[in-house]
Amino acid sequence: QVQLVESGGGLVQAGGSLRLSCAASGRTFTRQALGWYRQAPGKEREFVAAISWSLDEIIYGDSVKGRFTISRDNANNTVYLQMNSLKPEDTAVYYCAADRYYAGSYYLSGGMDYWGKGTLVTVSS
Repeated sequence: QVQLVESGGGLVQAGGSLRLSCAASGRTFTRQALGWYRQAPGKEREFVAAISWSLDEIIYGDSVKGRFTISRDNANNTVYLQMNSLKPEDTAVYYCAADRYYAGSYYLSGGMDYWGKGTLVTVSS
């Protein structure tokens, strides 16, 4: 079992920045992918970003391209999401997720195997 714990959520003004972190523990997989999803009130879950174990494969959801950056530190089993130029529509609960293997474009409509409990990001206008 993989445990994922998110941190870094909070309240920020539109145009501001925020950095989310997620620490993974428990069982790990050699080629484990890590990523972020979000869910706004009354809306379906939305893919945000994912990164491969090797760091050379990254994919973003269309709504965050050019504003968000995903990165990871394999030595510390941590994944980050740097969010810049935040908009009120970015308000959501952000979930960290892990997958046994990186699956690229599958994540645009599909999920991962393991999930954190989420951290709330609120962007005020």
